[in-house]
Amino acid sequence: MSSDNHSHDKGLQHDLRVLALRQDRRQLLQWMAGATLLVGCGVGTEGIGTEGVGTDALATCSTIPEETQGPYPGDGSNGPNALALSGIVRSDIRSSIGSATGTAAGIVLTLKLTLVSSTRSCAPLSGYAIYLWHCDRDGKYSMYDLPAQNYLRGVQATDSSGVATFTTIFPGCYAGRMPHIHFEVYPSLAKATSAANKLKTSQLALPVDACKTVYATTGYSTSASNLSRMSYAQDNVFRDGTTLQMASVTGSTTAGYIATLPVAIAA
Repeated sequence: MSSDNHSHDKGLQHDLRVLALRQDRRQLLQWMAGATLLVGCGVGTEGIGTEGVGTDALATCSTIPEETQGPYPGDGSNGPNALALSGIVRSDIRSSIGSATGTAAGIVLTLKLTLVSSTRSCAPLSGYAIYLWHCDRDGKYSMYDLPAQNYLRGVQATDSSGVATFTTIFPGCYAGRMPHIHFEVYPSLAKATSAANKLKTSQLALPVDACKTVYATTGYSTSASNLSRMSYAQDNVFRDGTTLQMASVTGSTTAGYIATLPVAIAA
């Protein structure tokens, strides 16, 4: 008889524990397989950089670090509140909404965040809301540096697989920071009305090789100059590591880019 069957006489409680462990392992493997397909999705490989991709998050479902919201959150905690705008729940965040007009120029970036539970075997978190914002290709933020605009801000609910998808532009790099994207997690769309209801605040990092390729195109010259003087080791947010925050990026400057990141929270 195989040694795998030597536990048959340890009682019902033991059998139940073994069954639960097997179920948890099966759920984890299923989620990892789906996440691998998501990360592998792309539209080409020109200019790709995937160093530091959050593979540990896939393997261990470690909770993404809490990070500063920065001075330009637009969530009502520091001045204007984009969450109160009609039409803020949207996938394409490149244009301003409401009475504001204008569209942010830049290389197209499709961003897919997969929200999962770090306390429940990487179970997908469906029906949550993610508020996302970032600077334009010149390193400026709408509603603050550009008070007449509210673009590059939007909210999406996570689907049955925990995925929230945004269409935006590849963000610029301003002096003193590496390229990044801010986001806040809310328990639902109904709660995504002010910072008081958020569950998590963090930031997404982007591979240096992809940034260099994008910043070599027309319109990103200021970002190229700023990037040349910075590194993740110097960045005041990411210098402690980017393992759980570095997006996987695929694509090209002509076809656009796709960035994916698993985001695990304690929920």
